[in-house]
Amino acid sequence: MDKDNNNEKTIKNRKAFYDYEILEKYEAGIELKGTEVKSIREGRVDIKDSFARIFRNELWLMNAHINPYSHGNINNHDPLRDRKLLMHRSEIIRIITKMNKKGLALIPLAMYFKAGRVKVEIALAKGKKFYDKRESIKRQDIIREEGRHKINM
Repeated sequence: MDKDNNNEKTIKNRKAFYDYEILEKYEAGIELKGTEVKSIREGRVDIKDSFARIFRNELWLMNAHINPYSHGNINNHDPLRDRKLLMHRSEIIRIITKMNKKGLALIPLAMYFKAGRVKVEIALAKGKKFYDKRESIKRQDIIREEGRHKINM
């Protein structure tokens, strides 16, 4: 978790960059309950295995785990419930057409606060093959080694 400019936590999905090739990024609002917002402020969110789906021309975030609020009561939320993502209808239609043509997936990349509201950065992504994953690991190792050699010189 990284700190953002306005002292709010940004929850990132690092696994998405390893498993998928990111093609396009979008920003969406998310429909939450009060205790969910408080848990997100504490940084108690896991979006590693989550994904977005489109049902009846609406965008839904599935399998995102927001822990119950630590100071909550019996009215705490269900941690794995489906949450509606808020985007303009024209953007959703554009995403639907691209997903139908190319067989892409919608993956959340990050969850953060912007002007006091929770936003989710989602991306149209294409799954990497096993050899692509090995190639990206090799590339990262080479960059890391070059960085070490520059420091030692």
